[in-house]
Amino acid sequence: MQNDFLNAVEFSHYLLEKEVEIGDVVLDATAGNGHDTKFLAELVGEEGKVYAFDIQQEALDNTADLLETNSLAKQCKLIKSDHAEIDKYVEEDLDTVIFNLGYLPGGNKEIITKSESTITALKKSLKLLKETGLVILVIYSGHQGGEKEKESILNYSSNLDYKNIMF
Repeated sequence: MQNDFLNAVEFSHYLLEKEVEIGDVVLDATAGNGHDTKFLAELVGEEGKVYAFDIQQEALDNTADLLETNSLAKQCKLIKSDHAEIDKYVEEDLDTVIFNLGYLPGGNKEIITKSESTITALKKSLKLLKETGLVILVIYSGHQGGEKEKESILNYSSNLDYKNIMF
């Protein structure tokens, strides 16, 4: 099979484009510079909703600017909080969840996602996920702490019992 994707983000956007529909409720667990949030907002349209989390104000400001520039802010709710706290902000069932892990591109590389909070967020996301929902994890392991996060997430996810996740 030929891989026509340049990188993991391009592949994740391909998957999102296949699954996300107008009116969906979706979660960007790591807003970053807003590119996934913008892409999701375009896919769900004005009838849908995008929740976007980040712990850094810089990330949320970048995301807000990108959304405003593209007239997509209406369907987005930006939340300055650890993604492990999603249950405090999201009560709706989710159609799709994406995690783009690592650090804020162009930001402080010492502020990174960590396996403990990511796994907590993943567990909470699965409880909110609709039966036909999709979770995408884009995991970078080349930075300090990235390999540990990758191994922890792969260990957790490979041991999930899909029959008992939520149904």
